[in-house]
Amino acid sequence: MEFLTKFPVMDRKSLMELRKGIDQTFREFSRAYGDGIEAFFDPLLFFLIRLEKLLLATPWPIILLILGGLAWLGSRSWKLVVGSMLAFMAIGYFGMWKDCMATVAIITVCTIMCIAVGIPIGVLMARSNRVERSMLPVLDMMQTIPSFVYLIPILMLLGIGKIPGLIAVCIYAIPPVIRLTNLGIREVDKETIEASEAFGATKLQKLRTVQIPLALPTVFAGVNQTIMMALAMVVIASMIGVKGLGVPILRAISNQYLALGLFNGLAIVALAIIFDRITQEYGRRIQKHRGIKR
Repeated sequence: MEFLTKFPVMDRKSLMELRKGIDQTFREFSRAYGDGIEAFFDPLLFFLIRLEKLLLATPWPIILLILGGLAWLGSRSWKLVVGSMLAFMAIGYFGMWKDCMATVAIITVCTIMCIAVGIPIGVLMARSNRVERSMLPVLDMMQTIPSFVYLIPILMLLGIGKIPGLIAVCIYAIPPVIRLTNLGIREVDKETIEASEAFGATKLQKLRTVQIPLALPTVFAGVNQTIMMALAMVVIASMIGVKGLGVPILRAISNQYLALGLFNGLAIVALAIIFDRITQEYGRRIQKHRGIKR
């Protein structure tokens, strides 16, 4: 009856050999290709550093004006413009401006990367059931695996620094924009697509003039979720060398500084709300401007 009460397991020696084999293989891979992979991301690192320096060197009133302009272009709402500017002024007043700019820089770069990579993948998934079936397990794994787990191979491959943190944030944040791009395009009314085909539209024309415009609200919902998840990853990314609002939070956790952690946490919440509202309203405006009804 012991077989029924005690689950059979691999013997300890075999398990240790398996683990050592996996670790050794990945270390050899890191030594062979780590420098090349790191060099591949050098342009991205250059862009991130330049953007961070630009934000820090720009006078704060200009940053506020740019923020207000973006909020106005995205929403056409004075309430959102004023609220966004007041939130950034509060962040600066409480001594978090430098960390806030570093966070804005990495979130901007991560969002651009996720959009540039995620939307084409979502389009491919929408156009091919085989691609969708292949990608869904990968996306499920990316969304469910604990973030600390995939930090291990990234650290072994690239070490500590901005690029490993950037990659970790992108891996964590990219699934929503892929899923919702796929969903938005698949939800486009088939009669509308058939009508475009009747007028002789090619596959590319259908995608550009019919499917993507109709899917924009769903795509922007994916962008919203990507931004939220990227901001949620800021604290974990700070553990591997990413500067920003996550660093003081990590220090607050280590030393039990409630006020420090609370202020920086609320600053991240403020950034999330601002970016969320701007992108949501921009998506609605594009939909309304093109006369799209779903």
